[in-house]
Amino acid sequence: MIYSDTKMTEMEEFCKILPKVELHAHINGSVSEDTIQKLLTKKQNLDHQFSFKKGSTATLKQCFEKFRMIHQLTDNVDSVYQVTYDVIHEFNDDNVKYLELRTTPRAVTDTGMTQELYVEAVLRAIQDCESEDLDIRVRLLLAIDRRNGVQRGWETVRLAQKLGTSYGDIIVGIDLSGDPNVPAPVETMDLLSLPPDRIGHGTCLHPEAAGRQEFVDTVLARKTPLELCLTSNLIGQTVPNLDNHQFKFWYEKKHPCIICTDDKGVFSTSLSEEYQLAATTFDLTPSDLWRLSEDSIKHAFCEEKVKEKLREKWKKYKSQIEQQFSLKL
Repeated sequence: MIYSDTKMTEMEEFCKILPKVELHAHINGSVSEDTIQKLLTKKQNLDHQFSFKKGSTATLKQCFEKFRMIHQLTDNVDSVYQVTYDVIHEFNDDNVKYLELRTTPRAVTDTGMTQELYVEAVLRAIQDCESEDLDIRVRLLLAIDRRNGVQRGWETVRLAQKLGTSYGDIIVGIDLSGDPNVPAPVETMDLLSLPPDRIGHGTCLHPEAAGRQEFVDTVLARKTPLELCLTSNLIGQTVPNLDNHQFKFWYEKKHPCIICTDDKGVFSTSLSEEYQLAATTFDLTPSDLWRLSEDSIKHAFCEEKVKEKLREKWKKYKSQIEQQFSLKL
């Protein structure tokens, strides 16, 4: 759909004011240009040649270069804390009311950072933001890269169990990740048979994307929610163009869809921008966006009492937004 400048501005403002839920955000990939500059002042030996501003990430190669630099900058607990703290504040500024961060525990021998110290730095940042009374609730998923093997995976599970006890209800799940460029049908079916509570991206499910019809049928039958990241998939080249993004396939079937950013820093986006992109690409109305946002609450991994508070918050926002934009949601 082609929007006039006025309509585009209205949609942009609506998406910014819309209360949002983010369920697929990697901490390191969400780091902003401002945070990068903070970290670089402590890493004089690094040559920073990248911009994280809009439009600066155009190729997959540029993405990997940015990730590589971010990993060099976050090789100690202070940097990990700083990145997490800033990312939470930035999502809060984007009117995200509930945020699930995910990260793979890292150890760096040279700086003395163990996997446990890494995760503890993330948890401390979450707790400190909570103590500041920001209008956002944050939870954490520990990620397992399947390429690292079973033993490493179990180490992450045990770490989640240990720190989950020490830090209350912050750690809410495990993320199983891997390279989407090498889909293994047998492994995919094994993972779907678990079954997962949510699926990230879903780019390799459909037969036209190296998947199988049985994958699609299984996901549809179980109504497994999909975390869909438009800009990430476009720049990451897992979809040829936005018109052919899997969002359209699943949304038209009224399947649970959650709009997410994946790596807002590396891909130079925000959750508000992803909602606006979905609206302009798939001809969604403000009411459609509202339902997508509100429905995302039910798919969060937090406890039910938090979900109830979020629903109450959405009710308050609804009347305010309807009045401001003269519409019925």
